[in-house]
Amino acid sequence: MATITKIHGKTGLSFKITVHCGYDELYRKRRHYKTYRPPATWSEQYAEREAQRVAVEFENSIRQGFRLDNRKTFAEYAAYVIDLKAHTGTKHSTIELYKHLCERINPAIGHFKLTEIRPQHLNRLYVSLAEDCIKHSADNARAKVNLGALLAERKISRAALSRQAKLSPSTVTAACRGQTIRQSSAESISSVLSIPPQELFDYFHSEEKLAVKTILQHHRFISAVLSQAEKEMLVTYNAASRATLPKARRSKVNYFQPEEITAIVKALESEPLKWKLITHLLLVTGCRRGEIMGLKWDRVHLDKHYLTIDNNLRYSKARGIYEETPKTGETRYISIPTETVSLLREYQAEQEQLRKFNGDRWRDTGFVFTQDDGRAMHPDSITAWLAKFSKRHGLPHINPHAFRHTVASVLIANHTDVVTVARQLGHSSATTTETYYAHLIEESRVQASECIANVMLRRAIPSDTTSQSSPGPVNNQRSL
Repeated sequence: MATITKIHGKTGLSFKITVHCGYDELYRKRRHYKTYRPPATWSEQYAEREAQRVAVEFENSIRQGFRLDNRKTFAEYAAYVIDLKAHTGTKHSTIELYKHLCERINPAIGHFKLTEIRPQHLNRLYVSLAEDCIKHSADNARAKVNLGALLAERKISRAALSRQAKLSPSTVTAACRGQTIRQSSAESISSVLSIPPQELFDYFHSEEKLAVKTILQHHRFISAVLSQAEKEMLVTYNAASRATLPKARRSKVNYFQPEEITAIVKALESEPLKWKLITHLLLVTGCRRGEIMGLKWDRVHLDKHYLTIDNNLRYSKARGIYEETPKTGETRYISIPTETVSLLREYQAEQEQLRKFNGDRWRDTGFVFTQDDGRAMHPDSITAWLAKFSKRHGLPHINPHAFRHTVASVLIANHTDVVTVARQLGHSSATTTETYYAHLIEESRVQASECIANVMLRRAIPSDTTSQSSPGPVNNQRSL
């Protein structure tokens, strides 16, 4: 039975509704509370009748299983959901992303109780993220001294600094080149070198606004939190499902033209075998960067000409280099051509010589691509090496993901069905492939339509004299 307490406070008339529902493990009565504030223009008698109706609805929702908790805030429940996902197998990289998103979400709606969150609150948050937020909440930094010369003077390699500061090699390289890095990264470098940050770096605020894609990441996390609350019957509906979202413009897919691929392959001939093979695998498989770096020899089937892709190498500041399943969590099998098999055999022999040379120093990790002592390579090292490679050979900037798009474009241009393309790339479904490469698929369909028209309709029309002297079928037709 619900009890109603009338309260005359500073803000006007309100009603505190209490519903008793069973006992807890210490045999204490379970109580659920709801505060109802009628409009100030209503008479007290009419407000009391409305409060009784609200109390009945509230009690019925409790009896049906809902536990409308007016005290639990979004920030508290979001932390619970993140912990729940971490214990039920969600990838570490995703958990780290959720925590990062909370840094912007909690100041805006973290103090709201779950039952108070409405679509308009989320709409205001998304507008604020688009107009007022920058890419990083912390300041950025840029070295004001020759950091590379300082490391050489102290006889510290970039790789050693990367390990001690728990930063990616690409971040250390960027700092040495005088490029912009995050303030936290600059402080880590300064700590390792035992030099005050202000002596090594200049700090400044980033002015770059958040991308729509990033704002949608915030929305998806909020929706996941409220969806869990709805499942646990803490709220009656998911407010995020009724919010108005910004529209993302899909960026143009960056892929290489045939002449660019030829130039890249030619330039690779003068590069070390390991990096030549890494780039070659990116080009012929369409795998993600971490999938190539996570490849192990027991997943390379040279005699049968295929690779098993079931591992992904990642890096985080909290865990360092670690392994996890590919993005979709599924294993896939990718055929490789004879040229790739030959390169793998050649590199396998080279790595064996390196292992013998290192002796006891060698760490047998099983990875195909390793550091000089057998340890796993940093997944970011591909990006850093390709940037240097492109500059060294006068090529346009090479992004590892562009190889993936190139494989997709080649398959689609050759009329490979979407399901096969999705399996090659490791997409969760063919729908993902169709959405991402919609314009390429449409171009391929237009070409197919033209091909049909060429064969069926566009035969060369013979002249009158030719038709009279040659009544047989016309064999010449427009080339495809």
